[in-house]
Amino acid sequence: MSYDRTVRLAATDFDTTVTAVRKALADQGFGILTEIDVAATLKAKLGHDMEDYLILGACNPPLAHRALEADRSIGLLLPCNVVVRRDGDQMLVQALDPGTMVTLTGLDTLKPVADEATARLDAALGALAAP
Repeated sequence: MSYDRTVRLAATDFDTTVTAVRKALADQGFGILTEIDVAATLKAKLGHDMEDYLILGACNPPLAHRALEADRSIGLLLPCNVVVRRDGDQMLVQALDPGTMVTLTGLDTLKPVADEATARLDAALGALAAP
């Protein structure tokens, strides 16, 4: 089972990609609640060097509210994690597939929320991939 929605971007740098991802998510109603610079954290805590790797915790409040109304435990799967990372000479932007909520919980009441979240994330990812 695939649990991600991914776009590969060539001819861009990490900082430019992060800025574009923030804008694309905001255009779809997502705010960034959390930000984890995995590369910096591993360097500081373990002395380990790795490629650029950032996890953004994106939240669309109306969708989060609907999901929480359907299942209070769904907070375990929120916010929507979006990863921006370097993969060789390309940038990858990956979002957790919202359909995972339905698959993991087995709750059909979450399907409309997951479908809308998927459409919004796909629009954001599509905006990044557009020339």
